[in-house]
Amino acid sequence: MELNTLNAISPIDGRYYAQVHQLDEFFSEYGLHKYRVWVEVEYLLALEKKKFFSLTTATKKKLKSLIEEFSFEDAAKIKEIERTTNHDVKAVEYFIKEKLKTWGAEAQLEWVHFGLTSQDINNTAVPLAWKHAIEYEYLPNLLNLKTELQLLATKWIDIPLLARTHGQPASPTRLGKEIAVFVERLQAQIEQFIGIPFTGKFGGATGNFNAHHVAFPKTDWIKFGNEFLSNLGLTRQQHTTQIEHYDQLAAQLDTMRRINTILIDWCRDVWTYISLEYFLQKTKKGEVGSSAMPHKVNPIDFENAEGNLGLANAIFEHLANKLPISRLQRDLTDSTVLRNLGVPVAHTLIAFRSIEKGLNKLLLNDAKIYEDLDSNWAVVAEAIQTILRREKYPNPYEALKDLTRGQRKIDQKTIHRFVDSLNISAALKKELKQITPHNYTGVHAPIN
Repeated sequence: MELNTLNAISPIDGRYYAQVHQLDEFFSEYGLHKYRVWVEVEYLLALEKKKFFSLTTATKKKLKSLIEEFSFEDAAKIKEIERTTNHDVKAVEYFIKEKLKTWGAEAQLEWVHFGLTSQDINNTAVPLAWKHAIEYEYLPNLLNLKTELQLLATKWIDIPLLARTHGQPASPTRLGKEIAVFVERLQAQIEQFIGIPFTGKFGGATGNFNAHHVAFPKTDWIKFGNEFLSNLGLTRQQHTTQIEHYDQLAAQLDTMRRINTILIDWCRDVWTYISLEYFLQKTKKGEVGSSAMPHKVNPIDFENAEGNLGLANAIFEHLANKLPISRLQRDLTDSTVLRNLGVPVAHTLIAFRSIEKGLNKLLLNDAKIYEDLDSNWAVVAEAIQTILRREKYPNPYEALKDLTRGQRKIDQKTIHRFVDSLNISAALKKELKQITPHNYTGVHAPIN
C-alpha cells in the first residue's frame, strides 16, 4: 500500500503532514541525500579551486546545478545505487561519479570524496541542513509566536488581574505584565540560542587529515578545512575523532527544550485562565467541542500544543544526552538517532501553530476578571499593613491576619470597617480606603 496520511504510522507524516511538510527539505531521506550531494560537490569544487585538478566551466556549472536542481528522482537514483553498495554515502559518491562520466569528466572521478570518510560528509551535511531548518523554519516561527504574545501583553497591559499563588488569591497584577513574563523568558532563551555556533567535523578518518596529508604533505589542510566549512556557513571543530562531538548541537537542543518548557508553562496558565472564564473562546460554525456535551468549547489548541511540546522535549533530551557520547573514536549510535533530528522540530512547529490558533480564539472576559477582583478584597490587606508599618502602627500584620486569614467573606465593607476602627488620622484612613483590588497592581518595567 502506498504511504499516505491515513496509513502513516507517525502523525507527522499523517495527521499533521500538511503543517510540517516543508521540513522534508531538511530532514527526510531525500533532504539528507540533497545535502550530502551539496557537500560532496562543494568539496570537489574547492579542490579544483586550489588547483589540484581542473574542470571545464561547463562541468562546474553542471555540478552547481546538481545542487540547485536536486530532484526526487536524483534521490531515488542514489537509493537504487545504495541497494548495491549497502552504504548510503558511497552511493552519493557513485552518483556524482556517474554524472561526471556523462559530462565527459572521467579524468576527475577519483577526486570525488578524495581523502574523506563518510562522517566528513555526514557531519557537514547534517549541520548544514540543521542550520537551514533553524534559520528558515524554526526561528521565524518562534519569533512570530513571541511577537504575538508581545502584542497581547501590550494590548492588555491595563487589565487588572487577580494573581494566584499556590492557587490562592494573591496581590493583584496586570494581565499584560503576566504575558510579558513569558515574552521575557522566551527572549532570553532566543538570545542564548542564536549565540550557539553551527559546527561540523571535517578532518578525515580520525580527525587528523591523515590521507590528505600523506598525499599532499605541503598543503595546509587545517586551513583548507576551516575555509571550506566557513564558506558553507559552519564552524569547523578543530579537534575531533571520526565524528563531530555534537556539544554545540546538544546545547541548541537543550535550549529548544527550555523554550518548549516555557511554552508548556504558558499553555497551562492560559488553560487555567480559560477554566476561570477570564477568557472565552471564539466559536466556528460547524465545529464540535464535545461529542456528548453540545455546550462545551474546549481549550484544545493549548492542550494539543502541550502534548506536542512534551513529546518534542522527550526526544530533544535524548538527542542532547546521547549525541555527545561515542565510544573511543567512533560508534554508529549517533547515525541512528540523528535520523530523528527532524521529529522534535516537527512536533515543536505543530505546537507553535496550535498556540497561535488558540491565541486567535481568545476573547477577554473582563467582566469575570473584575468580578473576581471584587470578590477578593482580602488581597488589599498586604497594602494596608505595609502602609501601617510605614506609619509605625503597632503589629499591623497580626491585626490584618486576624481579620482576613481563613475568612470566607471579606468585602469592601469589611475592609473599610476595619480601617475605621484603627486609631489613626482621618487623612491616613482616606489613603487606605482608596486602595482597591483594581488599583493595587504595583509597577513593572515597560513592555517593549
